[in-house]
Amino acid sequence: QVGHWEGTCPRRHHSLCTVADREHAAMKYNPSVTSSRRKNRKAHFTAPSSVRQKLMSSPLSAELRNKYGARSVPIRKDDEVQVTRGIYKGREGKVVQVYRKKWVIHIERITRDKVTGASVNVGIDPSKVVITKIKLDKDRKALLERKGSKGKKGAAAGGDVEMANVD
Repeated sequence: QVGHWEGTCPRRHHSLCTVADREHAAMKYNPSVTSSRRKNRKAHFTAPSSVRQKLMSSPLSAELRNKYGARSVPIRKDDEVQVTRGIYKGREGKVVQVYRKKWVIHIERITRDKVTGASVNVGIDPSKVVITKIKLDKDRKALLERKGSKGKKGAAAGGDVEMANVD
């Protein structure tokens, strides 16, 4: 039973694994970043609000994606969204609250009635909505500028230039 949890065996992390088992373990690109499921889950669920903001991003609609050249942005209050999954699929509304503690957003007119008669907002996962109208301020404009230029630069400079002299 000595050294029971030692070793890097893919089968239950026991020390009785063979050299072949150790060779099949995938190499990581960056050794300072963990690939442990336990540590990644802990980092995700104990993340501070500033990190959760970025994790709680929503995709942009097709029109906005073409306009800004970005696929998704962190969601914020006053964005207008359309639900794409679940029982509220197809419903549209304005984001009333981004509830980072619970990893959900609240959308106006998407509510449930409690037994007491009170009306409460239903939490919707931000990845299950699409942003149809974006609330722009200077920080968000700068973010979209950066994201849009990154996409255009890679596509135009990388692909087209190399293929120009093929003839």
